[in-house]
Amino acid sequence: MNYQPVDATTATSFLPMVSVVVPIYNGEADLPDLLNCLLSQTYPKDRVEYLLVDNNSSDRTFTFLKTTAENCPITIRPLSENQIQSSYAARNTGIRAAIGEIIAFTDADCRPQPQWLDALIQPFVNLEVVIVAGEILALPGKTLLEQHADREETLSQKHTLGHRFRPYGQTANLAIRRIALEKAGLFRPHLTTGGDADICWRILGENIGRLEFAPNAIVQHRHRTTLLELQSQWRRYGRSNRYLHELHGIDLMRDITLGECGYRLGRWLFKEVPRDISKAIAGKATLVDLLNTPIGLLTARARAAGQREAKLPENAKLVARL
Repeated sequence: MNYQPVDATTATSFLPMVSVVVPIYNGEADLPDLLNCLLSQTYPKDRVEYLLVDNNSSDRTFTFLKTTAENCPITIRPLSENQIQSSYAARNTGIRAAIGEIIAFTDADCRPQPQWLDALIQPFVNLEVVIVAGEILALPGKTLLEQHADREETLSQKHTLGHRFRPYGQTANLAIRRIALEKAGLFRPHLTTGGDADICWRILGENIGRLEFAPNAIVQHRHRTTLLELQSQWRRYGRSNRYLHELHGIDLMRDITLGECGYRLGRWLFKEVPRDISKAIAGKATLVDLLNTPIGLLTARARAAGQREAKLPENAKLVARL
């Protein structure tokens, strides 16, 4: 995986048909902002379709999608996946209905920037490239937890692209060549987390082509704002690691013991807090700096719990096919 600039002249003439697949569950509140972002895309409107897949929502998501599709200057195709409650099953429904040679993915609570598709598609001018991952940045946040996650770049693709096993891109900002999906298969429809790594690793493992990073293909995403949301996020990361361990044999993350937590909290209280208070008085530290250690311990414990408690369902091993 690397980043290679694309010749501007070649990129201008390279305009493959693109299908953008977005799974949606109870996303009624997010859809107006998402739609505005899709309307603002600079990629030619006649070369892209947007397949918005309702995944058995209990709100008015599907009604909104159908109404939007009737009066929209871009091609919106409302679909539904009501058999399997999984974003990966919903993505598969979109892929099967797609006509594009490139399938791009984002989520309902993401905000693609205007040149997102232009930048995400450009690397595919090289036929060796079959996966392109764009960057994920945070939407402006005001809460302490949002500021902490922003500083840690929790959502950035640099973490997944640097994975020790193989690089992968998160489906919040990812594009895959259709032929790669035909060869390696679609998402595992019963998997609830880790499916983005799994599909990238299957494609790369079969040597179908390579993965490219497009840093200028930017999608913005909002960080969690409450401790419960933050714990849930990191427990999901832990479950993902357990599932990928069982599917691909990757190493499990080392658990963090209560003794280690006690030691780190003691060091924080008696060493880091006095230091950061002094820095804050001098205007060189903030409350985010002061609480970095306890927030980090909270997320580490949540991730460890998710990994420890998860067990891959037998049906989650199934790979869907076109």
